[in-house]
Amino acid sequence: MAAPVKNVAPHAEQNHAAGKPATRVGGAGRTVAYVMSRFPKLTETFVLDEILALERRGIRVEVFPLWREQAKVIHPEARAVVDRAHFLPTLDLEILTDNVRTLLEQPTRYVGTLARVLWANRTSPRFLLGAAAIFPKAVSFARRMRALGVDHVHAHFASHPAAAAFVVGRLGNLPWSFTAHGSDLHREQSMLAEKVAEAAFTVTISDYNRLFILDRVPAEVASQVKVIHCGVEPNRYRTLDRDTEVFEFVCVGTLHAVKGQGPLLEACARLLSDGIAFRCHLVGDGPDRDLLEARATDLGIADHVVFHGALAREEVRAVFERMDAAIAPSVPTRDGRREGIPVVLMEAAASGLPLIGSRLSGIPEIVEDGATGLLVEPGDVSGIAAALDKLAGDEALRMRLGNAARTRIEESFSLERNIDQLVHAFYPEIS
Repeated sequence: MAAPVKNVAPHAEQNHAAGKPATRVGGAGRTVAYVMSRFPKLTETFVLDEILALERRGIRVEVFPLWREQAKVIHPEARAVVDRAHFLPTLDLEILTDNVRTLLEQPTRYVGTLARVLWANRTSPRFLLGAAAIFPKAVSFARRMRALGVDHVHAHFASHPAAAAFVVGRLGNLPWSFTAHGSDLHREQSMLAEKVAEAAFTVTISDYNRLFILDRVPAEVASQVKVIHCGVEPNRYRTLDRDTEVFEFVCVGTLHAVKGQGPLLEACARLLSDGIAFRCHLVGDGPDRDLLEARATDLGIADHVVFHGALAREEVRAVFERMDAAIAPSVPTRDGRREGIPVVLMEAAASGLPLIGSRLSGIPEIVEDGATGLLVEPGDVSGIAAALDKLAGDEALRMRLGNAARTRIEESFSLERNIDQLVHAFYPEIS
């Protein structure tokens, strides 16, 4: 029986050390340009939240996606940002004109930048083709950003967006930075050293990633690599009291091998064979949905697995409120994909849920085994089943881990506190 879980009510963020409201760092009158791969992307709430938090500080944010995401579901908060985002085609007459003008005005720098980008990516066909495709658009970005009065450029992801920011920085004479997350960093590292060396600073979302980067860049740029966690707003989340006969747990994420839903379903089959009453909720959509639904049927657990599909943020929060635990059974894939720290773990922890996560990348920085949750080895079906079984049968453990997970979010993964660090990095003169 899944016993009642302590209600965690929303409350204003507090300065944990001093017991006073957190001081927000402002930046009125400043303009930051954000570059990302695709926008608006349902699963990348961390980008949207960062933009909105900066705008609450008075910083104007101009959004320059490399491509427009044709999303079926869009977070309501994203709509206004989408309406004013600068969506450009890969190439058109205006972009061509911007390139000709830049070539005539800065012939040496234009040719040198193009050559540098292509040469630095020569060992990776994927990065090389991507760099060639985005270069004309990035040149146009630079001119447009200058016209808009942008004073800093920040890219999310170490791959194509950081390459675009590299071009903008050189041809627009603008300071720039980028955030490295998960697969964008771990799959391939073409041009990584050049990006880190030339950026004003590099952000990464975990200590694990920082060490990964430092192993691959010159020692003299080590101080330019900063850890700034993604964050959530804890006061937006709560866990309702509940007393049900079924142990309910949720896994949120794109239905893709890297998220580990396959091993999770195998573990669910073991729970069923052990007579544990459970319901597994899979929130998200993706290329593996048909495969996973068929696997659930083959394992005889289809009646115990709920496929919710893609949900907007408020709907995900509503699912968390009904759960007893959350799990992110991430695995590295054969092509090198791996997660950083899934934001869904932060959201679940803010809801006061105990966590189960893989001992992978930066996940142990939020899922501390025995303190805020339980850790399992990636792809370990027996380990996943044992962790779920342990939580299902121990109400006191669920409450202890869930409350500690909530505290961990307030202390280290609070959006507003982490935005303070980002604003300081953008504008060191702001105190």
